[in-house]
Amino acid sequence: MLVVSSGGGCTGTRRDGRPAEGFRPGATGIGDPYFPTYGNGGYDVAGYHLRVRYDPATDELTGDATIEATATQDLSRFNLDLAGLTVSSVRVDGTDAAYARAEDELVVTPGTGLGRGRAFSVRVRYAGKPAPITSPDLGSGGLLHTSDGAIALGQPESASTWFPVNDHPLDKATYRIEATVPAGLAALSNGVPGGSSTDAGWTTWRWAERAPMASYLVTLVIGRYRVSTGTHAGRPLVTAIAAGLPAGGPAEESLARTGEIADFLATRFGPYPFDAYGGIAVADNRIGYALETQSRPVYGPAFFATGPNLGVVAHELAHQWFGDSVSIRRWSDLWLNEGFATYAEWLWSEQDGGPSAQAIFEREYAATDWAEPALDPGRSEIFSRAVYKRGALAVHALRRTVGDETFFRILSGWTAERRNGNATTDDFVAHAERVSGKELRAFFGAWLSDTTAPPVP
Repeated sequence: MLVVSSGGGCTGTRRDGRPAEGFRPGATGIGDPYFPTYGNGGYDVAGYHLRVRYDPATDELTGDATIEATATQDLSRFNLDLAGLTVSSVRVDGTDAAYARAEDELVVTPGTGLGRGRAFSVRVRYAGKPAPITSPDLGSGGLLHTSDGAIALGQPESASTWFPVNDHPLDKATYRIEATVPAGLAALSNGVPGGSSTDAGWTTWRWAERAPMASYLVTLVIGRYRVSTGTHAGRPLVTAIAAGLPAGGPAEESLARTGEIADFLATRFGPYPFDAYGGIAVADNRIGYALETQSRPVYGPAFFATGPNLGVVAHELAHQWFGDSVSIRRWSDLWLNEGFATYAEWLWSEQDGGPSAQAIFEREYAATDWAEPALDPGRSEIFSRAVYKRGALAVHALRRTVGDETFFRILSGWTAERRNGNATTDDFVAHAERVSGKELRAFFGAWLSDTTAPPVP
């Protein structure tokens, strides 16, 4: 059912007055084989400016989102992903546009067609009580109401529960976020802090992520937090620990080493790719995972339940290179994110006096079920053990095959050449072959996909 919610239909004409012949709607999905309805076609977003106000007492969010984009085809209408929430107005280039809701899609019809290559601006005003998106095989993601605020988090989707978005890693964009919350609460997000101001009992916190960011990496964490702001390597470093976690406890001790761990990883992967560092430790037990939200990972409380956990910090910081700066083009390639982040845990273990990467490789090799692929594991298995562990085994096997000097040139070259972009497994294989001078397609097939154990190099 498509219910039109505003007047002002499309005239079907171009700005030069000629009929909009050949103009057509943008696709309702970006084309991901696993998630065909994720994202949308017909345009490319350059940046989002999000102004949201959230009241934990009522769980009510009001939003004002401005989206700067460029048409990639002659566009008669286009979709934005938006789950729930009630839209009150949509304007395209300052003029009222018709809009309709179709399940979790906001369908926008501007007054005139948008010619291919044309830059345009969309402003959406909306409000409501956000609700998470729940999948039977992938769990929940989105903005969760908490006892003192909210946490917006989740993979592979979460952003569409609190702002209109082209919700797929293929359409990365910059973000400016202004979050207004009751005074006394923090509102934490990605990127460089822009300060805060208080008026009439409400505080607005400002953040800016200037490097392109995939939408699932955007976070908003609201509540009572102990916020620490400093600098590291000339960039802001912001960490926040939920008031419900012990002061000076394992979470605080672990996040305090964020800069040190990031510096170590930079010696292996190349320069740190973003303008800020940090991390957020939440106390809500519904967050049973950590997520590499760009420049400021979010960690669930279970990771610090028994003491400091530097391995998880190394994992999420490694994602700043593998997954955040260099993002996947399709979800079937998630091992490119998780395999390298898991391998970073092994590298940090060795650096920090724990088991060597080789020792961990040998243990994991013996424990691996080779019937489970790391590459293209199936929609319901994108977070399977194979994607993480078998992916890391492939990374270490590559190191053994090409030697340390070539291996780390492969990694640093990859993060430099693909910075702020997207890539596939085929792209990585081609890059590794070019740098090493070796034919590696069969090697990667054996380590990522074959159903029998590959020989140890």
